[in-house]
Amino acid sequence: MTTLSEPRLVQPAPAKRSRFSVKQILFWLGVVAIVLFCLAPILWQLLTSFKVNRDIAAIPNVYFPRQLTLSHYVELFTRRPFLRYIANSAFVSITSTLLCLAIGAPAAYALARLRPLGGKLVQAAVVLITLFPGILLLQGLLEIVQVFHLGNNYLALIIPYIAINLPLTILVMRSFYEQLPKDLEDAARVDGYNTWQMLTQIVLPLTLPALVTTGILTFIFAWNEFIFALTFITDESMKTIPVASAQIGGSSSFEIPYGPIAAATVVGTIPLVLLVLFFQRQIVQGLTAGAVKG
Repeated sequence: MTTLSEPRLVQPAPAKRSRFSVKQILFWLGVVAIVLFCLAPILWQLLTSFKVNRDIAAIPNVYFPRQLTLSHYVELFTRRPFLRYIANSAFVSITSTLLCLAIGAPAAYALARLRPLGGKLVQAAVVLITLFPGILLLQGLLEIVQVFHLGNNYLALIIPYIAINLPLTILVMRSFYEQLPKDLEDAARVDGYNTWQMLTQIVLPLTLPALVTTGILTFIFAWNEFIFALTFITDESMKTIPVASAQIGGSSSFEIPYGPIAAATVVGTIPLVLLVLFFQRQIVQGLTAGAVKG
């Protein structure tokens, strides 16, 4: 004998949730708007460097080039020794960055681990110096350059760049050293390491992201610095990219060569972009290290 089964209540299928909520859409719209706002000047310079002069001077503005040209880049490297300017900026930036790290890393380690006499006063002075605008040092540095006859000398740029970036290097590296476990150094001392061996063979490899991040910040400052390079260097063969780009002139005093200036801006920015892309992993680690403890 068969029995009828009781009817089951069929539950309605849950409504499919939309893949994108309103908040997510607004968030990504905001991200795109901020990115476009930040990259718009760079994109404008890039497009201008490939425009013909007719499109650059057109009214209303021609945003996208109707005819591509490389004449501005050719003019940039044929009319002026721009390769020399790139070499000058590279030498000054690399030298000042390496010397800044070579001086700042041991100084930061001494403040973080060795606890020297008067270390608190040194730390307070370092913090105070970072708050001091570098432009206010121009008059004093100009007198020093004149006294020591450093005009038209790379040292006139390297020494101020080291002095300005050294406090930031010490502060950043000191915070990283203090986050390292002290047991590593105690074990190294038991194995017979002295302070210098412990710094170079154990501590510095562990703080490589901090070194890279600080070094890139120092390099970018030295690469983009304008006022000191304009004041202390007047020899045409020793000028750096920012000064050389600002002094590009046209065929007459009434002409502003927007095309070559835009090309110089792009050429001067490419090394920084490549540098950041090459070290992006170390930069992210250096900026995020210590943000979460545990």
